[in-house]
Amino acid sequence: MPDGPRIDVVGLGPAGPELLTAGTLGLLGRGDRVFLRTARHPAAAAAPTARTFDHHYESADTFDDVYRAVVDDLVDAAVAEGPVVYAVPGSPNVAERTVVLLAAHPRIVSGEVDLVVHPSVSFLDLAFARLGVDPVDAGVRLVDAERFAVEAAGERGPLLVAQCWSRQVLSDVKLSVDAAPDTGVVLLHHLGLPDERVEPVAWADLDRTLEPDHLTSLWVPRLADPVAGELVALDDLVRTLRERCPWDRRQTHGSLGRHLLEESYEVLESIDALDAVDAALAAGDDDPALDAREVTAVADLEEELGDLLFQVYFHATLAAEAGRFTLADVARGVHDKLVSRHPHVFGDVTADTADDVAANWETLKLAEKGRTSVTEGIPSALPSLALAAKLQRKAAAIGMVLPGLADEAARVAAAAGDLGRAGGDDPDEGGGDVADGGGARARAEEVGELLFAAVGVARALGVDPETALLARSGRFRTEVEARG
Repeated sequence: MPDGPRIDVVGLGPAGPELLTAGTLGLLGRGDRVFLRTARHPAAAAAPTARTFDHHYESADTFDDVYRAVVDDLVDAAVAEGPVVYAVPGSPNVAERTVVLLAAHPRIVSGEVDLVVHPSVSFLDLAFARLGVDPVDAGVRLVDAERFAVEAAGERGPLLVAQCWSRQVLSDVKLSVDAAPDTGVVLLHHLGLPDERVEPVAWADLDRTLEPDHLTSLWVPRLADPVAGELVALDDLVRTLRERCPWDRRQTHGSLGRHLLEESYEVLESIDALDAVDAALAAGDDDPALDAREVTAVADLEEELGDLLFQVYFHATLAAEAGRFTLADVARGVHDKLVSRHPHVFGDVTADTADDVAANWETLKLAEKGRTSVTEGIPSALPSLALAAKLQRKAAAIGMVLPGLADEAARVAAAAGDLGRAGGDDPDEGGGDVADGGGARARAEEVGELLFAAVGVARALGVDPETALLARSGRFRTEVEARG
C-alpha cells in the first residue's frame, strides 16, 4: 500500500464480525490508523483500537454537520498521518452520506488524497434474504426514512426504507401518506443478530411496536394512493376539460388572469377567517360556536387553495399545449430555485436570523436574474399598499435603515396634522385653489406621506397593510349592510 495520503473505506456489514470480508478484516488490523464513524455497531469489536467519531454526534446540531466534520477530520488525518482506514456501518456504497461527501471533497477531487472504497456486505443482503424477495424482479426502490415524504411521493412500491433509527422517524413516515398501505408492512430489526426481529405490523402501529435504532428498516410492499397520485389525477382532469368543455377550450392565459386574481383574494379571505379563529382559540374564547367556525374556516381554506391550484394547473396546461413548458418544468424550476435560494439549508452559508435569510435571498436573486436593483421585477400594478410594503421590505433586506415604530407613528401624526390644517375647511380657503390643482396636488402628496408612513407602522409591527385594510373594510362593509 502506498504511503501517501490515502483513505481506504470499508463496511462493517449489517451485523456481527462474522459477516466481514477477509479484505475488510485485513484493513481493520491497521490499529490506530483505523477510524470508525461510530463504535455503536456489532462489528466494531473487530477493530478494538480504532479511533471513533462518536464525539461529533454529541457536539453537532444536525447529522449533516456530523458527516461534514467526520469528512474534514478524515482528510486531515490522511494528510498528516498517511494512509488511514475508515469503517462505516453496513456497506460504504449503500446510504452512506459520508462517503458521498468524501468523494466530493476538494483535496480528494484534486488528487491530493486518494480514496478507495472497498465492497462490503450490506443490510440489503440480509433484508431480501429474510423477506424472500428478489429486488430486481420486484423492482424494489431503496429510500431514506428521513426523506420518505419526498422520495416516496408518486411511488406505489415496493419500497425498502432505511435509517428508521427512532420512533419519531417512524412516526413521520407513518404520517407522510394520505392513506395507510393496502398491504401489510414489515419492520426489520437487528438482522443477523441474536435478537433479530422480522415483524409484520399494521401501519398504525409502525412507531409503537419495537424500540428502533440504526439497525432498523421497513419493508413496504405497496403504498396506497400517494399525494402525487392526486396531483396526477388533477393534471389529467385539466387536460380532459380542455378537450371536452367548450368554455375551457376557449380560455387563454389572458382570459384566466382575472380568475387567478379573484382566487388569490379568496384564499387570503379564507386565511383571515382562520387566523381570527386561531386568535380566539389562543385567547381562550369559550364561545360554543367556535368549533363550528374552525371547521368551516379550515374547509373554506382547503377549497380555496384547491381553486388556486386549479389555476396553476390550467396555465401550465396551456403552456404545454403551446410547447413552451410543462407542469413538471414549473415544479422542477421552483424546487431548484428554492434550493439555490436556501444555501443556509442546503449549502455552507450561515444565516442565523430571518433578516440574514432575507438579505441572502435578495443577493442571490440579483445574481440569478442579472438585475441591478432589488426593485426590478416588482409589478407596478400591485395594489398601492402592497407595493409600498414590498418596496419597504426590499429596502430592509438590502440593509437600508428604515424608521422604527415610534418614528413612523410620528410621521403619521404629522401628516394627519398637516392635512387637518390644510384641508379641514373649504378648499378655496385653507387648501389652495382646487381648480388650478396646486392645493389638490399638495393634499395628495400629504395623503401619500400619511399612507406611506402608515405602511411603515405596519412593517414595524409585522402586519401586512393590504390584509389589514381588507379586514377593516370587510368589517365596515358589514356595518353598512346592517344599516340597509
